[in-house]
Amino acid sequence: MVNLDKKNIIWLFTFIIICLIFGNGLGGYFTFISVEGWYQTLNKPNFNPPDWVFGPVWTTLYILMGVSVWLVWKEKESNTRSIGIKIFWLQLFFNIFWTYLFFGIQKIGLSLIEILFLILLILINIRFFLKIKKIAAYLLLPYLFWVMYASLLTYNIWILN
Repeated sequence: MVNLDKKNIIWLFTFIIICLIFGNGLGGYFTFISVEGWYQTLNKPNFNPPDWVFGPVWTTLYILMGVSVWLVWKEKESNTRSIGIKIFWLQLFFNIFWTYLFFGIQKIGLSLIEILFLILLILINIRFFLKIKKIAAYLLLPYLFWVMYASLLTYNIWILN
């Protein structure tokens, strides 16, 4: 059972807010500068969701990611925990970097290569979190599946354009 005293609740919200600020904030900035112009001109596959879907999905995923890393952070300090948390922040960086590549500088092919690397980092992250706290790893599965779907979208957008 998770101890939800005041200090733990503050830390939980801190991790969630960090994920939201970097993901929705910084990543959202790169998306915002292109989504109404360049992105609308792209040919997209028929399985591309409506634009309004992305905001709520990513917000939910960043919240799950914040809870996940918090659960691992709360565990006893170890080398595995330390590496797992570092990989978490690294994959979050690459998550935002994909947004920069795709929306910020509009390099679809490069963003496709990058997102495949991101999937690898997420898989490694899940593997480390599994060793520490299984539920933390499971909380990253929707994120993994969404990024895999995003990679399929990226590939098809690259092919169609």
